[in-house]
Amino acid sequence: MDQAARIIARFGGIRPMARTLSAATGRRVPPTTVQGWAQRGLIPASRQAEVLAAAKARGIALAPSDFFAAARGPAPGPGAAAAGPELLTVAEMGRADSLTVERGTPGARLMEAAGQGAARLIRARFAPVPAVVLCGPGNNGGDGFVIARALAEAGWEVRLGLLGGADRLRGDAALNAGRWREIGGAIVPLDPAVIEGAGLIVDALFGAGLARPLDGAARRTVEAAAAASVPVVAVDVPSGVDGDSGAVLGPAAPAVLTVTFFRKKPGHLLLPGKALAGEVAVIDIGIRDAVLADIRPAQFENSPALWRGAFPWPAPGSHKYSRGHLVVCGGAVMTGAAKLAARAGLRIGAGLVTIASAPEAVAVYGAYMPAVLTTPLERAGDLAAYLDDPRRRATLLGPGYGVDRKTHAHVLTALGLAKRVCLDADALTVFVGRAAELFAAIRANAEAGGSAVLTPHEGEFARLFPDLAGRPKLGRAREAARRSGATVLIKGSDTVIAAPDGRAAINANAPPDLATGGAGDVLAGLIAGLLVQEVPAFESAAIAAWIHGRAAADFGPGLIAEDLPDRVPGVLAHLKARGGSGAD
Repeated sequence: MDQAARIIARFGGIRPMARTLSAATGRRVPPTTVQGWAQRGLIPASRQAEVLAAAKARGIALAPSDFFAAARGPAPGPGAAAAGPELLTVAEMGRADSLTVERGTPGARLMEAAGQGAARLIRARFAPVPAVVLCGPGNNGGDGFVIARALAEAGWEVRLGLLGGADRLRGDAALNAGRWREIGGAIVPLDPAVIEGAGLIVDALFGAGLARPLDGAARRTVEAAAAASVPVVAVDVPSGVDGDSGAVLGPAAPAVLTVTFFRKKPGHLLLPGKALAGEVAVIDIGIRDAVLADIRPAQFENSPALWRGAFPWPAPGSHKYSRGHLVVCGGAVMTGAAKLAARAGLRIGAGLVTIASAPEAVAVYGAYMPAVLTTPLERAGDLAAYLDDPRRRATLLGPGYGVDRKTHAHVLTALGLAKRVCLDADALTVFVGRAAELFAAIRANAEAGGSAVLTPHEGEFARLFPDLAGRPKLGRAREAARRSGATVLIKGSDTVIAAPDGRAAINANAPPDLATGGAGDVLAGLIAGLLVQEVPAFESAAIAAWIHGRAAADFGPGLIAEDLPDRVPGVLAHLKARGGSGAD
């Protein structure tokens, strides 16, 4: 069922929708009109406002983004680019622009390509409607002038509102304001009244480098745009969103589409900016990938393009010991967590998985699944003795293990044996107030050839790193990794993975369905299952986070944690069939 059909279904069908619209508008809307929308798969933008009003009057849940999904085409369309995984900060994107100009491409050509590409995407996704383009005083506004001209030349009705006087524009923005006027385009002062009657709003006020909250006419107009039942297309980022952190500086109008250039920015993937950006399309404007060698970005969007070469596909000569023997430390009471982690470790490719637990829990774990081994931990030195086997290369501690002296001792034991260690949940909480002890053990483990991954949720992170609370997520993760010597994965729908060397990845494929008990235990099991196969710590965390999100998305609504491990083989088959690219 396409999105137009879904909207019609919310009204109860074609005839009920026609009757509702007739009552709401005071004029007859024949059923054949609605039937035509169903046949075409979209509701014309010129009729969307009345459909929204009718839905509101009837108490039917409907938002502008629902129409966007109905109107968008099957492919990105001309101007879209298949960008690499690199994410550029605002400063780095400015450097990319400067390098391109220095190497012979005029800035005006870049601006023309940006605006024309954005206009092509708009025309591919929306039927012609009265469009309002909101322009700021800088280059973002200059892009807006190009968009306005391109839409007008394509036959669209376009109104343009400018923040500040046209005489204050400089450089390429002034050039394109002049070109807009040359085709008869008018410039009106920015004000909320400018958006009245709009069927589409293009937000080209401020780009990703905005450093202070919106105020004055810009604030009032953005607030009006946010309140209007009209689709918004943002240029670069929705005005008010910080491109580096995703933070919102004052109000921001949620976009159904954000058009950005060359590469995405962290703020496109980090909350709350992620939620405001809608779909993010990257436009090729003529900046060559060669500039990345000068910029050397250290943050990436997590995807198979980042780590496909590190995935441990089994070779013809592989056997269970060469693939590694993972040890999961299981709690005596909350046994479900270790079970989930162990199953995930097996599904991701660990050759063997043993749950090590107190003797009273061995029977519980032994009855779980035949492929999972068990071993009792009766005395203080039993875990060290069991991990002494070099084939037992990795261990997972924390899920359901308890916040007690045993957990504290076992974490230090594992880190003292040059193992690959994943620490989650209780294994982090037990070090609250004594984080320095944990970090010293992690660094000593790394010097001996081991590695560590920490996987806190926001609450656990705040307890372990209290002085970092409130900072932007990407910066927090990086500082935590530098300080601890471990790869740090801060969980969430905008999961951030950071390595001690400064590399970071933002995972953007996790659906809201992952907000369910036990999902984090599965993620920890996936990470540990990759660590035991000798995948480096940063790559283990990144691969696991992406596969975890993809498995959840493949399952869909109704997901519980038990569903995740058995979705992993399908994701792996998808990856392998595409040479590890993960592309559809």
